[in-house]
Amino acid sequence: MDKRTTSHLARHTFATTIALSNGVPIESVSKMLRHTSIKTTQIYARIVNSKISSDMDVLAEKLKDTETKFVKN
Repeated sequence: MDKRTTSHLARHTFATTIALSNGVPIESVSKMLRHTSIKTTQIYARIVNSKISSDMDVLAEKLKDTETKFVKN
């Protein structure tokens, strides 16, 4: 590993790679990191592209389910 491991790097890695990428809401990650403001978490808790894609898939499925309900009525 070429990077020097620091507590900041570990917290950042936890927030992005472990928590957010696995669907943990940013509000929960903020509490886990003991931030007093979610804005602090947002500074370095980058949301990875795969998470955005996954969230869009969930939204598309929910919209499809909603559309099906309206069509049946």
